[in-house]
Amino acid sequence: MSRLAEIERDALRARAADGEAGVLRFITAGSVDDGKSTLIGRLLHDTRQILADQLAAVSRASQKRGHDDVDLSLLTDGLEAEREQGITIDVAYRYFATARRKFIIADTPGHEQYTRNMVTGASTADAAVILADAEKGLLPQSRRHLCIASLLGIRHIVVAVNKMDRVAYAQSVFESIRADFSAFAQRLGLKNVQYVPVSALRGDMVVDRGDALGWHAGPTLLEILESIEPGRGDTSQPLRFPVQLVQRTGRGRAYLGRLQSGRVSAGDTVVAFPSGRRVRVSGVHVHAGELDEAQAGDSVALTLGEEIDLARGDLIAGVEDAPRLVQQFDATLVWLSAEPLVKGAGYLLKSGTRTVRARVSAFGEQIDVQTLEARPAAARIALNDILRVTITAQQPLALDAYRVNRAGGAFILIDEVSNQTVAGGMVA
Repeated sequence: MSRLAEIERDALRARAADGEAGVLRFITAGSVDDGKSTLIGRLLHDTRQILADQLAAVSRASQKRGHDDVDLSLLTDGLEAEREQGITIDVAYRYFATARRKFIIADTPGHEQYTRNMVTGASTADAAVILADAEKGLLPQSRRHLCIASLLGIRHIVVAVNKMDRVAYAQSVFESIRADFSAFAQRLGLKNVQYVPVSALRGDMVVDRGDALGWHAGPTLLEILESIEPGRGDTSQPLRFPVQLVQRTGRGRAYLGRLQSGRVSAGDTVVAFPSGRRVRVSGVHVHAGELDEAQAGDSVALTLGEEIDLARGDLIAGVEDAPRLVQQFDATLVWLSAEPLVKGAGYLLKSGTRTVRARVSAFGEQIDVQTLEARPAAARIALNDILRVTITAQQPLALDAYRVNRAGGAFILIDEVSNQTVAGGMVA
């Protein structure tokens, strides 16, 4: 192995080790004006992540808007339309670090119209911080976000009861809201839910404890986030390697892509889909040379012990716990388009790097996010509706059940005319 290859290998291993040490991806969600952007601004400000010129710019913008104090929400509400309306309409990603770990935050929209953006932000999250306004409690959009977090398999939920300063930091208000959320979370089957009272505006119990919530003995929001173990299921899951590109090299064909999950080493026996052929991996390559092993998240080129028919969109998988090869399957859909879904309508289905034509051939039950009751689906499905469906594809797809493997069980539906993503799906 060349020295350059050794350096790149060590860099990949260091990145993997850093991920295992704790890069936590989390979203903030809730209803409009619950203070999500302010909360993230407070996290960034109180962990000393804001440069002086950034803070000065936000201070000037706050004065123009008539605020006496610095409006920390402006640190995340970057779109001009958001600043004009005072709401978040897109997913704003921010990065910060403490002495204990690194964080990637997705500030997701609160307005019901933009629930599709929340689904996008939540799809790769390890944890969700759901905000509740202390003056309003559990709202319909809070229920919707809890329901989506449950469907997407987010393992850690933190309910932050914000704006405690507006209710005189009353413990009774916090306990009442916690009871309402707990009852709803229990019906969803969410087991790992933590609660913390905060004032994002004043900073109480976000990064520092402050003086106003002395009756709460639990950890601050940051302490909770630092204690959450990020998902490590990607590397422990079976190998899933969607082929993005095929190149001819001096070694024969190389199959380029990014490992969705699992690990792969030279000498491993794998199975190629949709053909079902078994073959040995002869090498795992990066730009500088060859690796002993690649793992989830690594972008590599695989060479195989024999020439087989593989193209973009095909899948290389582990022999054990191989995915199902199906053309018809049941799934849960979150409908994300203003145009209604009609039974029998055709779309492009994208799973990994594979895109095929498919149609929603049958409607099952529709889930009422307010009551969690399942009822017969309407003839036309509207924006933000959640329902169980049967999908029929024109070509076979190698799929996992979403509850077993998030990477291998997720897909999207795309409108062929507009090229817009119209639904997010989870294989049953």
